[in-house]
Amino acid sequence: MSKKNLQLIDMALLNEELAQSNGCIPIYKNAINSAQEKLFELFNDGVAVEELLHTRSQFVDKLLKNVWQNNFDEQQSSEIALIAVGGYGRGELHPYSDIDILLLIEEGTLSKNKDALEMFITQLWDIGLEIGSSVRTLKECAEVAADDITIATNIVESRYITGAESLFSDLNDSTQPDKIWPSKRFFKQKWDEQKQRHLKNHDTAYNLEPNIKEGPGGLRDIQMIGWVTKRHFGDNCLKDLVTRDFLTDAELTDLESAQSFLWKVRFALHYICGRREDRLLFEHQRKIADLLGFKKEPEKNSRLPEKNYETLEPKIKEHKQLGVELFMKQYYRTLKELSLINEMLLQDYQETILYDDDESETVALNSRFQICKNFIEVSHPEIFIKYPFALLEIFLLIQQNSQIKGVRASTIRLIRMHLHLIDDDFRDDIRCKSLFIEIFKQPRGLTHTLRQMNTYGVLAAYLPCFENITGQMQFDLYHIYTVDQHTIFVIRNMRRFFVEKFSHEFPLCSQIIRNLPKPELLYLAGLFHDIGKGRGGDHSKLGAVDAREFCLSHGLSIHDAELVAWLVSKHLLMSSTAQHRDISDPDIINEFAAEIGNGIKLDYLYLLTVADMRATNNTVWNSWKDSLLKSLRRQTIYAFQRGLSNPINTEDLVKETQTQVISSIETKGWNIDNVRNLWTKFGDDYFVKYSPEEITRHTQALLLSTEKTVVHIESEGASGGTDIFIHTDIGNNLFINTTHALNQLHLNIVEAKLISSVDRRSLNTYTVLELNGDTVTNASRLSEIHDHILDSLSDTFSVDDLTNQKAHRRIECFFKPSEINFVDDEEKKQTMMIVSSTDRTGLLSKIAFALRDNKIRINNAKITTLGAQVEDAFLIRDGLKNDCISDQKKESLKSQLTELLDF
Repeated sequence: MSKKNLQLIDMALLNEELAQSNGCIPIYKNAINSAQEKLFELFNDGVAVEELLHTRSQFVDKLLKNVWQNNFDEQQSSEIALIAVGGYGRGELHPYSDIDILLLIEEGTLSKNKDALEMFITQLWDIGLEIGSSVRTLKECAEVAADDITIATNIVESRYITGAESLFSDLNDSTQPDKIWPSKRFFKQKWDEQKQRHLKNHDTAYNLEPNIKEGPGGLRDIQMIGWVTKRHFGDNCLKDLVTRDFLTDAELTDLESAQSFLWKVRFALHYICGRREDRLLFEHQRKIADLLGFKKEPEKNSRLPEKNYETLEPKIKEHKQLGVELFMKQYYRTLKELSLINEMLLQDYQETILYDDDESETVALNSRFQICKNFIEVSHPEIFIKYPFALLEIFLLIQQNSQIKGVRASTIRLIRMHLHLIDDDFRDDIRCKSLFIEIFKQPRGLTHTLRQMNTYGVLAAYLPCFENITGQMQFDLYHIYTVDQHTIFVIRNMRRFFVEKFSHEFPLCSQIIRNLPKPELLYLAGLFHDIGKGRGGDHSKLGAVDAREFCLSHGLSIHDAELVAWLVSKHLLMSSTAQHRDISDPDIINEFAAEIGNGIKLDYLYLLTVADMRATNNTVWNSWKDSLLKSLRRQTIYAFQRGLSNPINTEDLVKETQTQVISSIETKGWNIDNVRNLWTKFGDDYFVKYSPEEITRHTQALLLSTEKTVVHIESEGASGGTDIFIHTDIGNNLFINTTHALNQLHLNIVEAKLISSVDRRSLNTYTVLELNGDTVTNASRLSEIHDHILDSLSDTFSVDDLTNQKAHRRIECFFKPSEINFVDDEEKKQTMMIVSSTDRTGLLSKIAFALRDNKIRINNAKITTLGAQVEDAFLIRDGLKNDCISDQKKESLKSQLTELLDF
């Protein structure tokens, strides 16, 4: 499409309409709206986004000049200059971006031009232009720019539009680097700005809802390159960096292509929002993917595995990638490419601008590498051709030499240029295999090294299976990082266990990891644990195959290879057992212990589980999950000590628990007969599900109280959460009333132990956390909870009374129909019901109504939230038959729950 066809306005026609009308504002507004519609039509027609941005800038130029002519006479135009700054100054104006202008006036002329200036700016707003304006003299500009680098940066990219052109020329002269912000100081400040900006965005580009402009690898990073380039070299175009040997032609193409993609995404974002927006929110991602033509991945040949309800992620497991996921994959890979180019150029700029007078000597590390100004570089441009293994050696040298603060840009470029050398012959080379394993054995720098290897493309080249997970994001709220970033975070968490100053965070993990025979096996398990994702099968099994093959081919013993593969295949086992199953049940512990086999494997799996859970989502980890995993590990160790052939049974466990409690309270002067008399009303389930410490507290609370209903709260209970123990008469509405009361208190229920005594009294405990994941510690808050529960236990209300609050906008984006599934345990005469549903207010209370209506008794409930989805597991019995749920009741329950939850 020719430039002529891209004209958004016919100025002759506009002037004709203005001449024939008494009111100019409606005409201008109509012109702006028509231009915006035309702009979007051109976008939908596939016109290059670069042309659209420049076309809109040119349209605004014409409009401003037109309004200017109607507001300022010739004399005023010789005293005032209209200057575009910011993105408008660069000629990169998105559909709803602010139009930033500077009105530069001659000294001493403000008072006589004040009314005209105010009228001009007001008219621009009245006609529908979102103007960001400032009015300054030349002296004022120089002064504020000297004090504020943001204003100085705006001036760096300013552009003359109309008015007194001499003033614009004087502005450029008065703000040159020899007068304010010399290039060295300017670069340091802008570099620090970028660091702070990245830190504000969690120092990662891989956020669920990234900011297109401000995040690492975003448009600001490209602008940063442009600002420094223009300030130091005086160049206005990124192409000049090729002439100056800062970029190759290929890198410039990559940079321009990446910028074009981000521009297209931002343009689409403005289009669908109808306003200025830089956050790539969930509700926009799917629409943009459709708009840009990203389609759902075609069906794979391999059939998906049957749903496994003993894994942590049954609802968000293997699947073919959605169009939105393919779009976000390209988005994240684009940011990765931009981050790399940004890193290379910043390193070059450091050397050229900051260290140009550094005369320190180059120090040889070996015949292939040397250190120059604390950056590692090759000793000769053909090193990688002559010694391909050096593509791995460089990273080992970085780990071994703490004075190295980065890789020289020219060497980064050479690494990238020679990635093709990492082929099957390279991978079969014993030197390369030894180097790769040695990297994992180093006492420092592993996380940083893996990040570099991933950024430079070496990791994906050496491990082709890693390429598949690079930039891969699942469209859900649970996995907040791409799979490759999550993998590196897992290893980072493992390494953190070794750091003395962080040992207070996870004392048990720090203790265990120091006694591991071979920590590198744990790191390798972390590297491979999710590497099978996105292949249309069980990623744990697929990753285990890759891990075993890798370990054996890299000289590890069969025993070590099998351990790494086993860890990968079982990396979800411990978290799913702890969060979904009743780990107070001796049979569950015995089953888990048999699958683990020994204490060494348990230690490896425990560390992998903690590191994995903490690297999945910032909100996933809490004290309750910490306590669950510790309890599961502790009980499994006890099972090992007894011997797997001598599993503990319920009768032994009850006696052992009671003996421990009696031994504890005898020293406190309690009447043991009163204690035993109280316990006669409690069944075995109570002594199995509760720890001796919990039973001691319950017993004391019940013996000291004369009230019919006892609500006892432990702020930081044995469960790792806040435990609310309720002893009252059993009624049909007890579970409903309690869950509703806790919901009203905005507490997150993570577990419920529901036990009845012989005399039909409840021995129920609800483990809760505040919505931010903290336990409840405030005294007034604890009192509020206690009183509200007491008041609510006798309430009567219907399911219609439950608040049907609108879900958070994020949750609405991920709504999925509920699934209800059942697994019978004939031996224990109970059924496990798994409810998979979209998280929302009052969900647990609705489930409680359905269970009551179907006369079903709950023994235990574990509530797991995975982003926008919940995976609630209930151990239930038929309240009339005290047995597993019949097929007929299952269908009735499923029907009612589906209607209640998805209405």
